Amino acid sequence: MSDKKVQGAESEDVLLKVEGFWAKYQKQLLIGIGVIVVGVSGWYAYQTMVVAPKEEQAADAIYKAEQNFAKDSLKTALSGDGTSKGFLYIINNYGGTKSANLAQYYAGVCYLRTGDFNNAVKYLQDFSTDAVQIQMMAYGCLGDAYSELKKTDDAVTYYKKAAETFDKDEPNASEYLFRAGLTLELTGKTKEAVDIYKQVKEKFPETDRGRMADKYIYRLSIEPNESSTK
Repeated sequence: MSDKKVQGAESEDVLLKVEGFWAKYQKQLLIGIGVIVVGVSGWYAYQTMVVAPKEEQAADAIYKAEQNFAKDSLKTALSGDGTSKGFLYIINNYGGTKSANLAQYYAGVCYLRTGDFNNAVKYLQDFSTDAVQIQMMAYGCLGDAYSELKKTDDAVTYYKKAAETFDKDEPNASEYLFRAGLTLELTGKTKEAVDIYKQVKEKFPETDRGRMADKYIYRLSIEPNESSTK
C-alpha cells in the first residue's frame, strides 16, 4: 500500500513539474510550433505553386528542343528559333528543374558535335543523374571533349569513369575503356596502355573491342628492333 502512495506522489510530482514547465515556457513553445507549422505550410505551398508548375513548363519547353536534337538541328536545339525554346533557354530560365539538368547534358553534346569543346566541357561538367547509362554517356562525351582539347589526363580519367559507371552496357563500356587505352598509347604511355587493353580483354571478352585487344597488346609488347623500325 505504501508503495502505491509513493508512486502516486511521484506521479503528481512529475505532473506538477510538467505543468510548471508549460506555464513557464508555453509562449516560447507555441511560437516554436507555429514556426514549424508555417514552415511546413510554406514549403508545401512553394512545391505546389512554384516548383511543380516550373517543372511542367520546363518539360514542355524541352520537348521541342529534344525533337530538334534528334533531327540533328543542333543550333536550333541549343538556341531555339521563333517557335521553340532551346536548351540554353531552359538552363537559364528553369534552373533547379529536372529538365534544366537534362538540358545541360544535351547542350554539352551539341557543343561537342559542333566542335566547341570548351563549352562541351562546361555544360557536361554541370550535369549529373542517377540514370547510370546516361551518366556513362556524359562521362564518355567529357572524355571526347578533353581529348580534342589535348588534355589527355582528363580524357583518360573520364573514359575510365564512363566504363566503370555502367559496365553492364558492355559495348559502350568496352568502347570507352578502349579509348582510354588508345589515348595513353598515342601519348607514349605504352605500359599504361597495355594494362588498359588487358582490362578490355578480361572484362569484355565478347565485345568487338575485347576481341581486338590482343592485337594492340601484342603490337605494344614487341620490343622495337632494327627490322621493326624500317
